[in-house]
Amino acid sequence: MLLRAAILSALLFTTAGAYAQTPPPQDIPFPGTLRIDVDARDIGRRIFKVKATIPAQPGPLTLLYPQWLPGAHSPSGPIDKLAGLQVTANGKPLTWTRDPYNVYAFTVNVPQGATDVVANFNFMSSQGGTQGRVVMTPDILNLQWNANSLYPAGVNTRNIQAQATVTLPPGWSYATALETERRDGDTVVFKPISYDHLVDSPLFAGQHYRQFDLDPGAKVPVRLNVFADNAKSLEAKPEQIEKHRALVQQIYKLYGARHFDRYDFLLALTSQLGGIGLEHQRSSENSGDTGYFTEWDSTWLGRDLLPHEFNHSWNGKYRRGADLTTANFNVPMGDSLLWLYEGQTQFWGQVLAARSGLWSVDQTRDMLANVAATYDRGRPGLAWRNLQDTTNDPTIAQRRALAFRNYQMSEDYYSGGQMVWLDVEGKLRALTGNKRSLDDFAKAFFGMRDGDWNVNTYTFEDVVSTLNGIAPYDWATFLRERLDGHGPLIGGLEAAGWKLTYTDTPNDAFKAQQTRAKNTNLLYSIGLSVGDGGGIIDVLWDSPAFNAGLSPGMTVQAVNGRVYKGEVLKDAVADAKTNQAPITLMVRSFDRIDTVRIDYHGGLQYPKLERIAGKPDRLAELWKAR
Repeated sequence: MLLRAAILSALLFTTAGAYAQTPPPQDIPFPGTLRIDVDARDIGRRIFKVKATIPAQPGPLTLLYPQWLPGAHSPSGPIDKLAGLQVTANGKPLTWTRDPYNVYAFTVNVPQGATDVVANFNFMSSQGGTQGRVVMTPDILNLQWNANSLYPAGVNTRNIQAQATVTLPPGWSYATALETERRDGDTVVFKPISYDHLVDSPLFAGQHYRQFDLDPGAKVPVRLNVFADNAKSLEAKPEQIEKHRALVQQIYKLYGARHFDRYDFLLALTSQLGGIGLEHQRSSENSGDTGYFTEWDSTWLGRDLLPHEFNHSWNGKYRRGADLTTANFNVPMGDSLLWLYEGQTQFWGQVLAARSGLWSVDQTRDMLANVAATYDRGRPGLAWRNLQDTTNDPTIAQRRALAFRNYQMSEDYYSGGQMVWLDVEGKLRALTGNKRSLDDFAKAFFGMRDGDWNVNTYTFEDVVSTLNGIAPYDWATFLRERLDGHGPLIGGLEAAGWKLTYTDTPNDAFKAQQTRAKNTNLLYSIGLSVGDGGGIIDVLWDSPAFNAGLSPGMTVQAVNGRVYKGEVLKDAVADAKTNQAPITLMVRSFDRIDTVRIDYHGGLQYPKLERIAGKPDRLAELWKAR
């Protein structure tokens, strides 16, 4: 038995060693051009057919499928959707072997006389449901090159020259930051570019398309490319487009330099294509309500998405955390600086929505009130977990649903980071007698080297140094106390001349968020959010509802003896303020129906910002158009 165990151990060691040979990326030249050809015509079955032609020399060759995805900040490359892989050289099939310890790596032996290998596979995109985001519908498709390519190991991807083609459904239009070399019927050939930039240049295509010039006459074009489920959704009014043009000018005034040779917003107005907001250096992938233009007054809630993603061209793509900047897409990324990458982008996304007129001042204030309430009452998880630790969530949770997100926390570096940067804004103004602000940081940190779109990395020390150059202070301690601490993160409001209060009437942003989520949100009163059908969506940890035994997944069937409706539940909470009887719910959980009593008498509670008498209104200054 000992001998057999020793032999088995040796075999396992030998096997592991055999699969530990994926060449690390090196900063060396890459011979030839990687070709990626995608046939995107099978919209009925939602299949992309991919052909990758890879220059190669005789001997072992490892092909990689991108694993660590920029913008997702996580090892979430959809390898599960790759199928039908066949590799050939000189027209003859090669046997490929997947590394069992790195399922994104495939090894082949290139025969003598071969100068390249051809890998064909299908990308079996989502059919909906639990399979992930839908990227192909009868009217629109979203082609992401990382999902539809393989590349060779052993060389930095920025050194790999790549050329892509796509064959589209008949007559479809397309938009991408890639430059078109030619179009032959429905096949589009793009000019060669580095593989890094190819992956960073996705494509939208569809039947219903309209393009708007957002900077008419400029040498560096900025275009809004809109695709829709139907032609009606493309009917934009001139004043709506003017607000998008104002966004471009406001962000130029903020940064004073741009880091692209063209910029293309890719916007899908759809109820069928999967939702997305993903940044790229010279473009962004976005989706909005079908009534984005045609129901302008009621769809305003999502109009900070384009400012957010446009901002990322500077923050996250051009300037990027050093630990997020890797030699290829299969080297693990570090997310430690996402509180700047995403947190300050969340801050500027909302500020720029106000400065451009995409949001009114009242809408911006209501949105800030809701964010502030989250970090005042809505994140009990801050008692055990800090904001810095949530930068690990792209790897830990990868945006999967959580049972008690308010307690577990997830990617709070976005909105929590926004509140930290509001605090920095207030401190800069206080230190300089209102002469300097976060605008000065933005220009100093992101607004250099006009026209350069290579990655320019940063560290925590770089952030501190830039802040000190604007207003000397112990910024390292200031930031670390907020990132590593367990406080409510709303100190920036008072510095701006405002305070967070609670009222029995929801603000307009709160109403809009409830309408979008199709829920009744009473988290700040009884600690409960319930869907239109009675299903419990969220329960605030240690709230009256939580302490009564409620949890997500249960269904409320009745409130105080009446069949559940959102208004019935709100009325019960309001009435309990003057009635000492508990709120009684009939709740179904699995095959059991129980009576639950919530002993709460504080009335309805919704967030609201109020002015602090005698203090200047710094929010008005922050949101004013430049």
